[in-house]
Amino acid sequence: MSAEVDAMASRLHVVLLWHMHQPEYRDPFSGQYQRPWTYLHAIKDYVDMAAHLEAHPEAHAVVNFVPVLLEQIADYAGALRAHLDGGDVLPDPLLAALASGDAPAAAEGRAALIESCLKAHEQRLIQRFAPYARLARIARDFLAHPEGLVYLDGSFFIDLNVWYHLAWLGESVRRQDARARRLIHKASGFDAEDRRQLLELLADLLGGVIERYRLLAECGQVELSMTPYAHPIMPLLLDMNSAREAWPEVVLPETDHYPGGEARVRWHLQEGLRVFERFFGRRPTGCWPSEGSLSERTLPLLAEAGFRWCATGSQVLSNSLHQAGLFENYRHCLHRFYQYSTNGNGEDGVVQSTPTVFFRDDGLSDLIGFRYADWHADHAVEDLIRHLETIADACHDGQYVASIIMDGENAWEYYPENGYYFLDALYRRLVGHPRLHLTTYQRLLDEAPPMTPIPRLVAGSWVYGTFSTWIGEKDKNHAWVLLVEAKKVYDRVVASGRLTDEQLAACERQLGICEGSDWFWWFGDYNPAEAVRDFERLFRLHLRRLYELLGEPPPEVLKHVLAEGHGAPSMGGVMRTGQAG
Repeated sequence: MSAEVDAMASRLHVVLLWHMHQPEYRDPFSGQYQRPWTYLHAIKDYVDMAAHLEAHPEAHAVVNFVPVLLEQIADYAGALRAHLDGGDVLPDPLLAALASGDAPAAAEGRAALIESCLKAHEQRLIQRFAPYARLARIARDFLAHPEGLVYLDGSFFIDLNVWYHLAWLGESVRRQDARARRLIHKASGFDAEDRRQLLELLADLLGGVIERYRLLAECGQVELSMTPYAHPIMPLLLDMNSAREAWPEVVLPETDHYPGGEARVRWHLQEGLRVFERFFGRRPTGCWPSEGSLSERTLPLLAEAGFRWCATGSQVLSNSLHQAGLFENYRHCLHRFYQYSTNGNGEDGVVQSTPTVFFRDDGLSDLIGFRYADWHADHAVEDLIRHLETIADACHDGQYVASIIMDGENAWEYYPENGYYFLDALYRRLVGHPRLHLTTYQRLLDEAPPMTPIPRLVAGSWVYGTFSTWIGEKDKNHAWVLLVEAKKVYDRVVASGRLTDEQLAACERQLGICEGSDWFWWFGDYNPAEAVRDFERLFRLHLRRLYELLGEPPPEVLKHVLAEGHGAPSMGGVMRTGQAG
């Protein structure tokens, strides 16, 4: 081994994995988007995260996309271009209002538009811009006295809508795009030409963001990975009882079996690969399973789909090592390359041909996600570097990797300037650090690093190491029962052979949307009432659409509200803003 290779082996490998995720927001009957978070995160976070990597060409990262998100970004881009070129109606109410410049006639519609244009972080996105802050104050005064809404003229709604979109732009866009700078400088009195210019800017951002990541992958700077198509919790589709492995006392739904779950997992993997390859022109080598949800039954299916690696949370590792009696053996350095072993002792022996499993350093990841937003960027990065150096001190006798895995979208609106200074300092410090090697999983695996076999993988996710966010609560369990009943009808209709190939494909996709994890995430009276209401309604719409596509009458229960949130804060330690990423 050369001195250079030896020096590299002695450095702590660091992988940053940014997960880009939004669920299917389209009304399955009208095609209208029910919430704007897909395109807002695209023009703010997805473009900024690409810009930071472009600004630091020596930096590397893994960027993970949910395929149903890619489809929605492309749909938005196409809709905006069709509107600009031919006047087509936009499928999003906020964008449609921006395009028309018309204020709703009724007070109820005016209040709804105002409330939509105030859904932004108060300190970071509203108060940062004085004209937007003034409009917000006026808007709230009128919401408190809705009888006065009819006296607001159209220019107020135009300015409020324009400023909402200007505030949601990525920091790199505001700094570099002349159109954005001009509109911000104008501040008020936006006319039809201003609105069209803003729509052109949005169309350019949405139309170019996927291509930017494709180019970053082609030059080897970024490794692109994926999540199964519609973000399902694969272990629960395979075996609901797997929830008991980390949470023995869980109360499961009345039905504890999802019919045909293995075939559905295969469908999500294969459909996800098809969509991913369509957008990026390549197949991914790695998979961040939905919410880091893994089980022993999931691993062979990931291998069958061609994945070399997958990842989950460190609590899953802790549970697995403790049950195998190996925690003390590895505790001095848990940041290893793990592979599920079949020999029962976790040491030498035949290792099953399953993907390498990486475990998220929950402490480091959550520092970025939940703690550093209010720190000075340099101090935050310095603190993170110190933590990594401490890991490097403990992990000095071989090849190890520290995995920082988190949303690439939700955290940044809590940071000044959308995390601009933090991310810039983070890449700069990691690239230049003599003891830390910023890399990707694919690059590491290409070097055939030593594997640490583990004889047990306790089923769980990155959230508490359990599946408690998606099952085990009354409303979540009720949703599972409704989904299982719909799946039984689906199986019966498919078995009848009455569907054409086109109809079957539509039903398969619609079932996949219904199997997504986000519906179950938001059920529960500890979640904000508005979010529960929105997702509950969409879940019922998607199930009803599935029955319609199958040619079967939907059950009466789907006409009624299934659950309502009680306005409580979201689960501690779990970041889901109103943007539902």
